Amino acid sequence: MSEDVMSEHPTTGTQDEVSPHARAQLTLASAMFRYALWPSLATVALGAVLFGVLHGTPGVVSALIGGALACASSLITLALMRLSANSGPHIGMAASLGGFVGKMLLLFVVMTLLRGVDGLHAKSLGLTMIAVVLVAAAAEAVAFRRTKIPTIVPAGER
Repeated sequence: MSEDVMSEHPTTGTQDEVSPHARAQLTLASAMFRYALWPSLATVALGAVLFGVLHGTPGVVSALIGGALACASSLITLALMRLSANSGPHIGMAASLGGFVGKMLLLFVVMTLLRGVDGLHAKSLGLTMIAVVLVAAAAEAVAFRRTKIPTIVPAGER
């Protein structure tokens, strides 16, 4: 088989045939990572500087923690896209929705646990996290718009 229809399975390391849907999903995941990486990191840096000026060391540390949580959240989405690519569109959508709900619950629990920690500024942490999530989501939407992938796979190509 040609290289464009073979892919290494992410968990077993074996070669699997890649469907057109999986190929599109893997291409999109790569594009979303490329488009979101630098804007997300720049937003973390901006939050750290801004809240460092406003709140000192607790502001910097809190902004860095919030930014790291938001970046990890975005990476979890891309990992779920890659892991569910060969499972078909229905499983991919279920993984996306389940991953979104799971991430939101995890972020809620982490924010609740970090709220009372001395030395952290809760608003710096929360605002930086929200900013990074919004920037990453916008960059991922731009990646979707600019990536040349079929959004409808004809029945003959399954």
